[in-house]
Amino acid sequence: MTGDAVSFSEFVSFNLAILVYFLGVRLNKKIPFLRHYNIPEPVSGGLLVALLALIVYLGFGKEIGFSLQSRDYLLYCFFTAIGLNARFSDLAKGGKPLLILLILTVGYMLLQNAVGTGVAAALGLPAGFGLLGGTISLVGGHGTAIAWGPKLVSDYGVVGAVEIGAATATLGLIAASLLGGPVGNYLIERRGAKPDPDAPEEAPMIGIESDREADTSVTHTGLMRALLVLNIAIALGVGLQEALVAGIGLDLPVFVCCLFCGIVLSNTVPVIFKKMTWPARSQSLAVLSDLALGIFLTMSLMSLQLWTLAGLAGPMLLILFLQIVVAALFIILAVFPLMGRDYNAAVLGAGFAGFALGATPTAIANMTAVTKRYGPATQAFLILPLVSAFFVDLANAAIILLFLGG
Repeated sequence: MTGDAVSFSEFVSFNLAILVYFLGVRLNKKIPFLRHYNIPEPVSGGLLVALLALIVYLGFGKEIGFSLQSRDYLLYCFFTAIGLNARFSDLAKGGKPLLILLILTVGYMLLQNAVGTGVAAALGLPAGFGLLGGTISLVGGHGTAIAWGPKLVSDYGVVGAVEIGAATATLGLIAASLLGGPVGNYLIERRGAKPDPDAPEEAPMIGIESDREADTSVTHTGLMRALLVLNIAIALGVGLQEALVAGIGLDLPVFVCCLFCGIVLSNTVPVIFKKMTWPARSQSLAVLSDLALGIFLTMSLMSLQLWTLAGLAGPMLLILFLQIVVAALFIILAVFPLMGRDYNAAVLGAGFAGFALGATPTAIANMTAVTKRYGPATQAFLILPLVSAFFVDLANAAIILLFLGG
């Protein structure tokens, strides 16, 4: 603790995140609105803690901070589990939907930047300011905003770009967390996208029902086996990422490499070692996956420093409001019908809201909240991370430079 800050250690922060997650579970049970619109438990609890931290800051001038060193590992665990659950046969089936979703995503990124720069131009502001309300801070998130901020200041005259970008990304993350559930609920309940009750039961891509006790298939040996395979795949993913950077200069996010290694392992090791017990699509892996995502997202949201939003100018708030409206309309009018108007399309709609305004983990959390209520959507969980994490990062830099005039 310092004079103007209260900081919690890694151990305390991690366990507080668990308590905050249970707070979110309690809030969702008590507040019908949260439950009906599929607001994820980490969002309910995490935003409440962030609001309390804001009150402490405004009332006492104390900044509350959490140590977040374990977040990256939790993120790697979650996406590696998605990879381990993937089968090449499923990926082959997802080929055409994957291409359609990729085209839709690139089109949306162009639209998002057009909205941001269009409003900025109408108000006499530089294009760089509008891009901070576009893919730099929203689709790109905090990392992209911080990376592009100095260049926008030095080359394009956007004063305070780093601070504005970080604050915009924070508000976008909140909007993404709150928009996905209601959009998914609307598509399922009002647009006839409920799952077919006669369809063959799918193995859940992640997680088990939050209100159901783990069955006897979840054992300590099963958990240890799943954790060991997760860690092996993560180690390979980290090594792959470092090799790509050193070899060809391709700097992919580590969790994308972990996802890829998980897919490769699950589609080779069980084929070669047929008698080996493999944890893919097991309840043990599902439990670890749920745990990783729940704590990761809770830590991310409860650590939001909402007082940084006070620096957002009126024009940026206008851009953000329009971006939320545009995202919702794009999902309803373009993503849902072009992805097939079925249950998987509705779940993808909830996920699309998550990464269009926030980040890939938020997208997955939105889809998880929907599928825990209505049932599994295997294809959605397979193709969305490939688009939102892999292709978007590659396309975003080129699209940003396009709108900046090269």
